[in-house]
Amino acid sequence: MLDRVSAADGVSSLSEHTYLHLLAGAAGPDRHGLVRVDGRIVGYAFVSADDDPVAEFLVDPSARGEGIGARMLAEIVDAGGPRVRIWAHGQLPAAEAIAMSAGMRPVRRLCRYTRALTELPDVALPAGVTVRRFTADDAQAWLALNAEAFVDLPDQGSWTRADLDERLAQAWFDPEGFLLAFDDHGLVGFHWTKVHGGVAHPHVRTGEVYVLAVAGRARGTGLGSALTSMGLHYLEGLGLGTVMLYVDLQNTGAVAMYESLGFVRADCDVQFALAPG
Repeated sequence: MLDRVSAADGVSSLSEHTYLHLLAGAAGPDRHGLVRVDGRIVGYAFVSADDDPVAEFLVDPSARGEGIGARMLAEIVDAGGPRVRIWAHGQLPAAEAIAMSAGMRPVRRLCRYTRALTELPDVALPAGVTVRRFTADDAQAWLALNAEAFVDLPDQGSWTRADLDERLAQAWFDPEGFLLAFDDHGLVGFHWTKVHGGVAHPHVRTGEVYVLAVAGRARGTGLGSALTSMGLHYLEGLGLGTVMLYVDLQNTGAVAMYESLGFVRADCDVQFALAPG
């Protein structure tokens, strides 16, 4: 069903966090629900167990237009409470209409940007900065910088060692594409790249700026642009033709940097919350 939804909508059917949860057997306090019609699964919902719960849901294309989505949303709000926030992937009009009809309003946009891996910018590292690949010994330092850099984006900044290890164990992980930057004080930035597609996934191979961050002490030095460019050259060297990334539109500095490097907005995921009152 996930593949059918992705094919019909032209976007990923679930966030990576939820998808990995399912692969791991959906263990833990988070809630998962299924909708069945005549014994066939036609809907899936996820609600996190946080104090400020985050949810997402999907309906099989063959079962749309029958009110299933609206009923699922009502149950999600009952389960998650008035603070629940719900992701709608791809800015699809039908999904947004369901959310708006339930009294919800958009509060966040996570947008996908793309560029061709041609005419790449030169790499100009700040003085005193060196770059090498990630090793297992870097895990704690990486988690600390990730938490610092994404303190206002808890879905990324709250990663634990288990979250990191889960991703390091994925078939797509390649330490050669996990770049760490160091200055005299230690880890100062990183660019973790990812490659989508291949033998297991027959769609065209595409690179991704998976996670990129710079420590506060190095902001304004050009390190973010340099690390981005270094990762783009790495992905181009793998024979890839395009690269994408996701960035929160509230992160205006990151948006400006990526646009200056030639990235163009392709689409957005929208997070909805209940309107006050």
